[in-house]
Amino acid sequence: MKKKSKANILLVEDDKNLGFVLTDFLTMSGYSVQHAEDGEAGLELFKNGKFDICILDIMMPLKDGFTLAEEIRVINDIVPIIFLTAKTLKEDKIKGFKIGGDDYMTKPFSTEELNLRIDAILRRTRLSLLNGEKETVYDLGKYKFDYANQLLNGPKGERRLTKKEAEVLRLLCINKNKILRREIALKMIWGEDDYFMGRSMDVYITKLRKFLSDDPAVNITNIHRTGFMLEVSE
Repeated sequence: MKKKSKANILLVEDDKNLGFVLTDFLTMSGYSVQHAEDGEAGLELFKNGKFDICILDIMMPLKDGFTLAEEIRVINDIVPIIFLTAKTLKEDKIKGFKIGGDDYMTKPFSTEELNLRIDAILRRTRLSLLNGEKETVYDLGKYKFDYANQLLNGPKGERRLTKKEAEVLRLLCINKNKILRREIALKMIWGEDDYFMGRSMDVYITKLRKFLSDDPAVNITNIHRTGFMLEVSE
């Protein structure tokens, strides 16, 4: 019988040799590893898989590790992220932690140390990992949004949302009281960022704003040339 892996790891590292070494070592250590060599491929793997932890190189082609981490955080705000870098700049470390990174390792590092850090992070997040599910019910003032069933309950009763409406509202909920960047939302839901997709998203934002209009404490604000913010007053 095949032994169950300790955790599923997404490794995004453009150095082929280091990627091979880390994949081999982590697999031997009992993990299931999927490796991508650039940020775009890493995002596609994340969107189509289920991972317990992400290990992201910062300097990569097509999409750097910081940008990839921001896009991962839009999809999942709890999955742990470890950054790998050849830089030792304090500013980079601060940026990584502000984005939502859980740890930061400077190359060269020992594989044993990486393994220990992964184990420590997974222990800290064990309850979330055992759940194995992202949050699907969100409280928004007088509203309750059930993403899994595409239902919005409010002062005037229950409304069933379309799949696109639910996807847009979920991204706003994950980023509640924070800016949801327009281009990230478009790529996550529509798969690309262009003018016509953007106009379509504006229509959904307008509809959601109307659905939430019975509670003045809940509002979807346009952030000029940047994106949107779901503001929920306490």
